[in-house]
Formats: sequence, C-alpha cells, structure tokens
Amino acid sequence: MKNPDILFLSFVISFGACTRAVAPSVQAEKTPESGISEKRIVDLSHSYSDKTIYWVTAKEFDLDTVFKGETEKGYYYAANNFSTAEHGGTHIDAPIHFAKKGQTVDQIPLEKLIGEAIKIDVSANARNNPDYLISVEDLKAWEASEELSIPEGSIVLLQTGHSQYYPDKQKYLGTTERGERAVSELHFPGLSPEAAQWLVSNRNIKAVGIDTPSIDYGQSEFFKSHVILLSKNIPAFENLNNLEKLPEIGFEIIALPMKIEGGSGAPLRIVALLN
Repeated sequence: MKNPDILFLSFVISFGACTRAVAPSVQAEKTPESGISEKRIVDLSHSYSDKTIYWVTAKEFDLDTVFKGETEKGYYYAANNFSTAEHGGTHIDAPIHFAKKGQTVDQIPLEKLIGEAIKIDVSANARNNPDYLISVEDLKAWEASEELSIPEGSIVLLQTGHSQYYPDKQKYLGTTERGERAVSELHFPGLSPEAAQWLVSNRNIKAVGIDTPSIDYGQSEFFKSHVILLSKNIPAFENLNNLEKLPEIGFEIIALPMKIEGGSGAPLRIVALLN
C-alpha cells in the first residue's frame, strides 16, 4: 500500500504537469511549469462555530476557551478545546456510515478525495421546491449541454442553490427544532436513489458532493442514495458552500477530512482549484 503522505506530496509536486481529461480548451494557455500558486482557490467549506448546522439529532459544535490573553511571562497565548459530532457543517460521509464493510475515514484513499471535478447545477429546478430530487434526467441533461459524458474518475458536485440559506436553520433544514421528532420536519433537496444508482451503474466516479445537509433529501426515510453510493466506497461531501463560484468543468478538488481512525465521518476542508 502506498504511504498516503508520500502520495499527497507527489501530487502537489506534479500538480501543474497533470494531463487533464476535462476542458482541454481551458488548458491551452497553461504552461507545464504552472502549479497551485497560479490557480484561483475557492473555499467550498463553511466555518465551524456556534452557528454551524448539524443533523437535528447530532451533538452541535462547542468551542471552550482554555486561555486567551497575556500570560504572566508577558507573551500572548490562546488555546481552545472543541467537541463536535462527526456529521455536521461541511463534512465527509465515509462509506462505513451506511455500509457495514465500507471504508472508515482514515481508510479512504487520497486518490478518491483529490482530482478532476465537474459541477451539475440544478438550482433553477430546485429554487421553489425544497424537496427537489436530482434525477437521472438532470444528469443526462448536463451531459447533453456539455456534449460529453461525466468524465472517468470525476468528483461530482451537485449545486442546488440551497447553501444560500446557511446558517438559517428554518430555511436550510426546514425546522429549528431538534431531536427525533424534528426529523419528519426536514426539507431540503437531494440526489434521488435512481440517479445515485445510475451514477454507480453507468459512470465511474470518485466522490459526490452537495450543498445541502445530506445526499438524500430531507424527507428520506431509508437513505437509499447514501446506501447506494457508500456501498460502492464512494464518499459523500455534504453542506458545501460557494458552488456558484465554480464553472461546470475544468477545475480540481482537494477534499481533506480530519483523519479520524475508525470514523464514519469527519469535518472537511474542501477547496476547488481553478485555472
């Protein structure tokens, strides 16, 4: 097995020389010597704070100040403790979250979390429907408009436009209530099980991300899209931000979660690199 730290270092060193299967016209003005410093970086993550949105049954983020100020020896010092559920804010769902034999966070190969990406924008369809389900037709419509199939080994990002409501719990989740009774009040868009199955059966993708609290829509009872994707060791990125700042094609993703041994999920810092 490759050492993941060496793998990441090798990726950074060779980043500018990578051959792109997507958007060759965008690549035309890019020299082989170009690297990350010559790309525009878009942060797709929400910050963690007391405003961070969590699943209605999950432990919310708590930051406890240990010390903040001038010490008796004359220098400034700040330190905190924090506690949080795995699944909240911008985070990753590891395959084991819904697949008994799936990979844990620390077992996900870095190749799954780094690479070429595409964006499928369904915000016009979801604008007036908080229960919108991204369909197979949406995926096929994207391919028709771009005149290409979802590229082999892509990270697929789904833009519903729902992140505009973050961190307003009423608008983003559909409820300000918490606990088991609040689950039935959840309303936000998601990926339909049929579309998830279509991706698994017809396209070889690395990961899926969405700008809502869950890959499954709010009213889901059986979380079938989670089961379909995670059973194939395809991780999910949830609560993404700033997807409207990305093009449809021609960018890369770096999605690095906290490396929690045995974790079913973890806070995620995810960025896009644009030419």
